[in-house]
Amino acid sequence: MPDRPVHVHIQELSQVLVDLSTRVVGNLFEALCAVKYQDEHGVPRIKLVENELDMEEIDLEEQCIQFIALQHPVAKDLRTIIAIMMISHELERIGEISLHIIDSMFEISPALLELLDFESMFMLAGEMVKKSIDAFVLQDRDLADQVCAHDDEVDAMHRAAFKKVTALMKIADADVIRLTNALSISRNIERMADHASKIAQEVIYLVTGELVKHKDSRDD
Repeated sequence: MPDRPVHVHIQELSQVLVDLSTRVVGNLFEALCAVKYQDEHGVPRIKLVENELDMEEIDLEEQCIQFIALQHPVAKDLRTIIAIMMISHELERIGEISLHIIDSMFEISPALLELLDFESMFMLAGEMVKKSIDAFVLQDRDLADQVCAHDDEVDAMHRAAFKKVTALMKIADADVIRLTNALSISRNIERMADHASKIAQEVIYLVTGELVKHKDSRDD
């Protein structure tokens, strides 16, 4: 690792994290579009990108470990590097959701996707991921708080989708398999928002030293 000021290394690692987050959300959007338009030709590309992101996340973690070993950062610098590693792990979990979504591709109709308003739910969750990374870059507590607040909105959208699906399941000729897969997509988008909230909470700890416990939606 070249002999450069600590803050330069941290800026470079932070930029790698930003680039990763942009690609992760972009690949998730491609997965949702593949389901919406039943585009099976896009699936190999989505899987390829997710594999590339996995390797880049591993590389980022290794760079952080090397940085700690060689630079011996302390105080805020050490907390920042650890935050980068933890956020990278959350991005990895978010990225995996793209694979779960395309696994449901042929078991859910575009009409059902629209009925349950999954695109709006996804766009909000995607904005949460972007804002959580912005909060990290800017060291902005207020922005991190906004992300956590949006988590409640996504939870409400998931509950609304759940109620619609359970009502549809009561119809005599209901396609239960298709409806079950719809619930799976809804749950995965909700998890995306959960991971964004965890990133925001990591930012809050980085900026203030305050530990914020994540409210798992299963606690409701």
